[in-house]
Amino acid sequence: MKLTRPVVIPLILLVYLAVMAFLGLDGLRTGQTSLFQYVTTIVITLGIIVLLHFYLKKRERLRRQRLNDIKKSNK
Repeated sequence: MKLTRPVVIPLILLVYLAVMAFLGLDGLRTGQTSLFQYVTTIVITLGIIVLLHFYLKKRERLRRQRLNDIKKSNK
């Protein structure tokens, strides 16, 4: 299985989010951050990562179509 950009970049961001969420637990425990703010930040970030995945996937598909069109026009 070849790892493509639409898979690798969101995976890296998911790992980063997991690390940041873990580090943010201290602020949640001490009361510096509310539970609502903590969870909302994680949910919004997950939504952005999912949107990024679909955007990159669409871009890759369009790039492949363009390359195929160029190959066809050169023949």
